[in-house]
Order: sequence, then structure tokens, then C-alpha cells
Amino acid sequence: MRNGDVDHGTEAGVRSPLTIDAAELRLVRLPLITPFTIATGTMHEKLFPLVRLFSGDLEGVAEAVMDPLPDYLEETTAGAMDFLSNVLLPDLIGKSFANPQALARHLAPWRGNHMARACVEMAFWDLWARSLSLPLQTVLGGEGSAIDVGVSLGIGTVENTLDRVQSHLDQGYKRIKLKIRQGHDLALVRAVREAFPGAHLTVDANCDYTLADTALLVALDDFALDYIEQPLAWDDIHDHAVLQSRMKTPICLDESIRTPAHARKALQTDAARVINIKVGRSGGHAHSVVIHDLCAAFDVPVWCGGMLESGVGRAHNIHLSTLPNFRKPGDTSSASRYFHRDIIVERLETTGGRMPVPAGPGIGVTLDHDFLATVSHAIQRFGG
Repeated sequence: MRNGDVDHGTEAGVRSPLTIDAAELRLVRLPLITPFTIATGTMHEKLFPLVRLFSGDLEGVAEAVMDPLPDYLEETTAGAMDFLSNVLLPDLIGKSFANPQALARHLAPWRGNHMARACVEMAFWDLWARSLSLPLQTVLGGEGSAIDVGVSLGIGTVENTLDRVQSHLDQGYKRIKLKIRQGHDLALVRAVREAFPGAHLTVDANCDYTLADTALLVALDDFALDYIEQPLAWDDIHDHAVLQSRMKTPICLDESIRTPAHARKALQTDAARVINIKVGRSGGHAHSVVIHDLCAAFDVPVWCGGMLESGVGRAHNIHLSTLPNFRKPGDTSSASRYFHRDIIVERLETTGGRMPVPAGPGIGVTLDHDFLATVSHAIQRFGG
């Protein structure tokens, strides 16, 4: 047995459950290199809960993806910190789980709070994979040493956007996503398409339109977009089905898909011909795999969206993206686009539009404890 390994097996080869001995919760604040603007506002920093779970000498880690204000979905950073510190984490101490699905079932009775629950579940997946000395992609059912990567460009002037598109195409990114909003849409997309007629181009509206804007949205059909992401309300699958019946460009749902049931309803009604799976939004890896499989059954491709994660969340996303139905490039671009320094030791950087899968057990990255200490706030320890 290697130093630091824990034998969780038995003589019969049956693996015993993992007991959560302790947990840690931190609020981490990472400044962004440049502000990131979408339809709902501008971010200047990434503020997120970071959860660590401990079993013997093993550790699993994950980050939550909610925003400080409920402008993406209804969860907030403050609410999640309260729920994690007063309910979810204390409840886990001393409990044993046979596998990550068992933990997911334990968390299932809590309503909503998909992002907070996902953070705990994802940390356990990392812990579980490390206990098996296997990469997370292997226990999830993925394979491959690298994934295709696209890039998401925040809202800016047309001239600045053209420069950024050129720069990222030169770097080999395989898909360019433009953030749009009312009053900043057709002229921008037209300029980019005319300048880059062969680029794989998508747009993301972050819920900024309604069915009253159908004529404008249908006009986007002229620009050969791979898809338009979440044009309508975050909680309205029905209106997306209506809109899809009126336009040729495939609709991709993001905010609307928070559970496998949402995905099933969107697929059954043709509200989504592409789905963006964000593991931190969807309740964790177990739900994300179910959504992935549902989409595969409907022959609907998926891709992995980003929430400006640090290297921890980015590593989770990369491993998930190795499943076979992730047929479109995701948002797991180079971490150096966002942060001067990451909270992990390893550098997650793309080469030629491909992101290597971190090697080693679990998510394959290690925390930079010295730097993490300088950007952590409200550190809490449970058990141990």
C-alpha cells in the first residue's frame, strides 16, 4: 500500500463504505484578471464556497457555483454557506456511504439548493475516486486524455470583440461563444460572422429575451450559429419549445436544466436540441451522468458549461466532459484567462483547442495551500 493510501477493501474484495470523518468549508475570493460581463451584470471576482471532505488520510474537494446575488439562479453564496455550515456538512460527520450514489440519495430529500448539494456530492466523488486510486473520469465512465475546448467571450464593443475572437481562434479554440443581450445582438453577431465566416459560433443570451422578441431571435438564423443558448426565462421550458418551433437555429438550454426531470421534459417537447450540462448547477455528477444519458438516448449532444471556476471546479468539469455524448466543445478554457494565480498547483491550460485531463487519482489536482490561505475567508471545520 502506497504512503497515504487507505485500504477500504476486505479480504473478499468487497469495498467497504467510506466514512466521512471531517469536513472543511471555506469562502474563497479570487479576483478576475478582467471583468466578465453578461446580460445580468458584470463580475469582478469569483466568490465561492470550497468544501473538503476527509476519510482517514484521504481528501476530496469541490467548489460551489452559485453567485453572490440570485441573478443566475435562485441560490446565493450567503445562503449556500449557511446551508452547508448549519445543515449539510454537520449531518455527514461520522456517516458512511457505499458509493457516491448513496450520498446523493442521502441529500435528495432536501428541496432545491442544487448547487449547494452538488458541491458536497462532487467532493465525495473526488474522495471516492481517490480511495480507488482511479481518475474521476474512470469511475464516471469517461475516457480519453484530452477534450475539445471552446471559449466564452463577455459583452464588449464590436471592435474589441472582433479582436478577441481573432486572438482565440489563433490559439486554436474550437468554438467561440458570444454573450448577447437586448440592444447588443444582431449587429455584433453580423460583424463577427462576416469577419469569421468559417468559425464555429454560438451566442448566449442568459435569459434576456421573451417570446415577444421572436422576430429578432429568428433573424439570428441568418448567421449559421451552432446554437443559441438560453434565450428565454430561466424557469420556462414551455416557451423555449414554442420558440424552437419558429426558428431553425438549435436552442441550447442552460439555466432551465437543473434536474434530470427538467432535461427529460425539454427533450420530450423539443425545447432543446443541445443541452449545456453544468455539474455544479445540476446537483452533482450523478445527476449530470443521468442527464448525459438521457440526451444520448434522444441523440441530443451535450457540452460542459463553465461558471468561471477555479482549478478545482474546472478539473471536475474536465473529467465529466470525457463522457461520450459531450460532442460539442465546452467552456473549460485555460485558467490563466481568468486568474493571475489559481488555488491549485497544476496549471490547467489548453493547447491547440484541447484541454488535457488532469492525471492521477480523483480530479487529479492538488490544492496550493499557501496561496489558498491568502484568499480564504470564514473557514469552518466539522468533526476530526
